[in-house]
Amino acid sequence: MAEPGSPGAAQGGDERQFVTALARGLDVLACFRSRDRALGNQDIARRCALPKSTVSRLTYTLTRLGYLSQDEDSGRYRLGSATLALGSSVLARMDMRQLARPWMQQLADATGTMVSLGLRDRLSMIYVENCRSPSALTLSLDVGSRIPLGSTAMGRAWLAAAPEAERAPLLEELAAQEGEHWPQLRAGIERSLREQRELGCACSFGDWQPDVNAIAVAVEAGPGMPRMAINCGGPAFQLTPAFLLEQARPRLLGLAERLRQSVHA
Repeated sequence: MAEPGSPGAAQGGDERQFVTALARGLDVLACFRSRDRALGNQDIARRCALPKSTVSRLTYTLTRLGYLSQDEDSGRYRLGSATLALGSSVLARMDMRQLARPWMQQLADATGTMVSLGLRDRLSMIYVENCRSPSALTLSLDVGSRIPLGSTAMGRAWLAAAPEAERAPLLEELAAQEGEHWPQLRAGIERSLREQRELGCACSFGDWQPDVNAIAVAVEAGPGMPRMAINCGGPAFQLTPAFLLEQARPRLLGLAERLRQSVHA
């Protein structure tokens, strides 16, 4: 199913200004994940909830423009060099990555966790920086990985920091996407809003994946930059909720405060 925010989900402004064909093309690019080796038209059609004939025209056009590359033997597609150029330009503008990385690595080493910096894209969070402890057993996630907005600590921290006017439409989209699973997810998100007020961070203890625990806090990346969030976590058998809250949380909050002071200096 395509994530809301795709063609028919434009919000605000004049709908007559919304270019559906462009939105569908961007949906095709957005459906690729860091773990994907290549996708066929049928895979893309399923992920984007579009007819295969439409996807065939979109992938042909995106390949001609260099945003996709096609394997001659399998006929499947990978993201092309034009997409890489766009992504590299965006990452180069994110001073927060360079600023945060040394402190993130210190936190990872001190707690034996994986520490990641991410930003929101539709109903996902995307990792833009990642630091690991050499001794930690870590998740197979890296820069470019996507994780869910509603069930992860990083996504919940982002939602907790968002103004109500910004958060409410996203919750409506999550409700539409999750269907019968929405009440359980909503309870977790509402709990994260309370945690943000009481603990200064949001938590996900087995909510995203049963064997993963994490805490996270949102940070502002500076004027004109999107809100971001930093998480700290890893395998549940190694990182208990008590450890993360008692040992890692003060360090994570300290990191977030140093970043806030730096971007507003």
